[in-house]
Amino acid sequence: MIPIFAIFLNKYVLIVLLFVVWMLFLDTNSWLIHRELDQEIQELEDNKKYYIKEIIKDQKDIKVLKDSNELEKFAREEYFMKRENEEIYIIEYEDSVPKTKIDD
Repeated sequence: MIPIFAIFLNKYVLIVLLFVVWMLFLDTNSWLIHRELDQEIQELEDNKKYYIKEIIKDQKDIKVLKDSNELEKFAREEYFMKRENEEIYIIEYEDSVPKTKIDD
């Protein structure tokens, strides 16, 4: 047991241990900070992939909407727009209408 204790009392081993502890936990560029930054970078890269997919999807939608017939179809379906002298009926099915909670 004493030889192991003597190894840790060696000044070079103590200096190396202090250096390792300092670099891993106490330094401004510590391993903990690098780990947090790596996680943040990974999260940002995931966000970048998601937004690139969304941009591609939106570009396809814009390309489709350049056609006047498709634009009219989109306006009618999404914003319930109509032509003059035209009636629009919105049909809602029972399962598509949110149910209101009735208090007893």
